[in-house]
Amino acid sequence: MAALGWDTGSIYSTSVLPPDPVLLAQAALQDKFLAFVENFRLDNDYIYRDQLRANLMTKQYYLEIDLGHLISFDEELANRLTNNPTDLLPLFEQSIQTTARRILSGAEQLPKIQITLRSDANVTQIRELSSNDIGKLVRIPGIIIGASTLNSRASTLHLVCRSCSYTTEITVEGGFTPLQIPRICGRPLDETNNTRCDMDSYYVVHDKCKFVDSQTLKLQEAPDMVPVGDLPRHTILNADRFLVNRVVPGMRTVVMGIYSIFQNKGTKSTGAVAVRTPYIRVVGLQIDQHNNGRGKPVFTDAEEEEYIRMARQPNLYETFATSIAPSIFGNADIKKAIACLLFGGSKKILPDGMKLRGDINVLLLGDPGTAKSQLLKFVEKVAPIAVYTSGKGSSAAGLTASVVRDPNTREFYLEGGAMVLADGGVVCIDEFDKMRDEDRVAIHEAMEQQTISIAKAGITTILNSRTSVLAAANPIFGRYDDMKSPGENIDFQTTILSRFDMIFIVKDEHNEARDLSIARHVLSVHMNRQMQDNVVGDIDLQKMRDYINYCKSKCAPRLTAEAAAKLSSHFVAIRKEVKQTEKDTQVRSSIPITIRQLEAIIRISESLAKMTLSPVATEEHVDEAIRLFKFSTMDAVQSADGMTRVEIMKDVQEVEKDIQRRLPIGSQVSVLKLKTDFLRNGHSEAAIARALMILGRRGMLQFRNQGKTIYRQAV
Repeated sequence: MAALGWDTGSIYSTSVLPPDPVLLAQAALQDKFLAFVENFRLDNDYIYRDQLRANLMTKQYYLEIDLGHLISFDEELANRLTNNPTDLLPLFEQSIQTTARRILSGAEQLPKIQITLRSDANVTQIRELSSNDIGKLVRIPGIIIGASTLNSRASTLHLVCRSCSYTTEITVEGGFTPLQIPRICGRPLDETNNTRCDMDSYYVVHDKCKFVDSQTLKLQEAPDMVPVGDLPRHTILNADRFLVNRVVPGMRTVVMGIYSIFQNKGTKSTGAVAVRTPYIRVVGLQIDQHNNGRGKPVFTDAEEEEYIRMARQPNLYETFATSIAPSIFGNADIKKAIACLLFGGSKKILPDGMKLRGDINVLLLGDPGTAKSQLLKFVEKVAPIAVYTSGKGSSAAGLTASVVRDPNTREFYLEGGAMVLADGGVVCIDEFDKMRDEDRVAIHEAMEQQTISIAKAGITTILNSRTSVLAAANPIFGRYDDMKSPGENIDFQTTILSRFDMIFIVKDEHNEARDLSIARHVLSVHMNRQMQDNVVGDIDLQKMRDYINYCKSKCAPRLTAEAAAKLSSHFVAIRKEVKQTEKDTQVRSSIPITIRQLEAIIRISESLAKMTLSPVATEEHVDEAIRLFKFSTMDAVQSADGMTRVEIMKDVQEVEKDIQRRLPIGSQVSVLKLKTDFLRNGHSEAAIARALMILGRRGMLQFRNQGKTIYRQAV
């Protein structure tokens, strides 16, 4: 008789033990993640499925997930991922692996795919992190101040037993988590081989282990987030796989990561067993969209349209200049110079490899109370990348770079200073005259060659410091003395002065009408009234910053042939003028007019063209650049009150001749009597004092009796 279907000789089995609830829960979570990746869509676009396919085709084995999308898909799942990312992220990666295998059907070996997260949630400051955040997802803003070289971290360890050659593999958790190698051999016992191996018999076969790239980063709070009087805090980050080499020191980023802890080597020796050092395991890096001018900034079409519309405004240059520190009264030309500094000229690399800088350096030299520091503070806010530092508190290493020893590896590494962190931006140096000379010398190279050479502790390297320098200083006597030449007022060496493209002498002049308007302006600012003229045509701070970024990335103007011809003839005339002034006054100019100053006018012309997104710098731009240069540096060369100085110098020459005529060689006369006689003849006191000083310097006169009498000697 034929056997019925259920009588066939097959073995039926059923599970006697109940299923493991943990495994069931994990499988359910994996299914949810799988459903999210495969089914989530916006406007009929399967975002993550398409993104994963595109990344797999280009062999980029990662997928960036927006937490906002996950919240809209499954709120509970997103909440669990935020509170327990260490357990859920590996499950998420396993589910993505399943999808990837389906997309690449037939692929034998597929590398592990990394999940990176991004979010628009509120950020947490480094100083707000507490023990309650450990093990949770956090989002932290800051500046990267240090990045280590790439290390290889084992993701899977291949272990072999010395006694019986039994092999096993262990998966390693990410970050700095210490790993315990099993002390007992895991070989199963049977009838033939029932003796245990010795303790600690495992050793690691490095060639058969699997490794991933790992990098340690140092994140510091942004300077504007640090409370006054507090030191900026920093934390360690650990990035792996596709998150390595994404940032360099000086970049502003928002880090998404898991707040974790590890046992620091330093705490072991002190005996603090239960103390752990926190670090952040990076799962997502959001670099500033406009990238602070360091990479290729990204602009939307709407932004581009807005900026092009701005560039077409007929009076953009004036509007932009008045928008710089609107609460500060007057100083129109200084504001225009600062506008040029913010945009900068065009950097050129010649065929022979020589580089010509495009950044403009400005020095504000003047009386106290003329709002120099306020201008510097405003520039720090408006420039896309800016570092503010004060002269007395800045050392050479703090401005350039310092060599630091890593406490763990005992290796030396470089930490960039202010000039390196501001690469591609502006360094504002206040109290420039209070700096020590040896520290000031450190920025000579950075200002012209735009590099910083380091040769310390066996590290010989060159760092980039493509920055503009905006410096503020006081004259020697605290206030500018009109009766003295610029050289006697300015306490800087010619070497540093020639590197400044524009030097402004800011004087606090006593003028009743001006004083009244300044007083009105200051009082209205203090009374919180908005000035009518400041409200009209103002560009807000954020728009200024974005527009500067756009112009710097999209535009690099060049001079036209007509403008170049005009410039060369002007430069020759300026040199002639300076030579004539030096001849008239018999004093060498402390502010030199060299080829650097010609390049300065070229850079100013280019920055004026860049401001309006013009591809070429025309004669109008050159005219304005020459006007600015004449108002600033040339004015400083001849001192602000040129006519008065020429008259005084004529007077001085007359007094000199009179003294030589009146005093025979070997005679002696009282200074007071001489001064009284000359004052009676209509000479000014300043001219008499200056003539005596010049003749004393030449050795024609000798001061005796504590400077009360003069002795005429043969020369």
